[in-house]
Amino acid sequence: MLEESKAFSGFSVDDPAKAKAFYAGVLGLNVTEIPEMEGLLNLNINGSTPILIYTKPNHTPATFTILNFPVLDVEKTVDELSARGVKFEIYDQENFKTNEKGIFLSGGPKIAWFKDPAGNFLSVIEK
Repeated sequence: MLEESKAFSGFSVDDPAKAKAFYAGVLGLNVTEIPEMEGLLNLNINGSTPILIYTKPNHTPATFTILNFPVLDVEKTVDELSARGVKFEIYDQENFKTNEKGIFLSGGPKIAWFKDPAGNFLSVIEK
């Protein structure tokens, strides 16, 4: 029934201008406005269906990771994004700790979480 459908994902933000500046300017991604629909953006990630970013006046940030960006070197990527002003989350819980840069190193691939201007969680994860 839906096997021919090209599904896509989306997430909300409270300010599309800030979202576009962050995803395009800071992260270096291709972001396009949808001219016929004010407040809608397409996040065009290499090799995937565009992701819809939509404005929601009563936006509540996602409490889970909405996008994971696989990278070859998490430490290098964290350093580069930090230099662009990205703040990585630091966790210091008994069973869940990151290092001083915000990189989780215990079991599984290296991963680091950060937030977009709307407070949604994103990550870079070593592939």
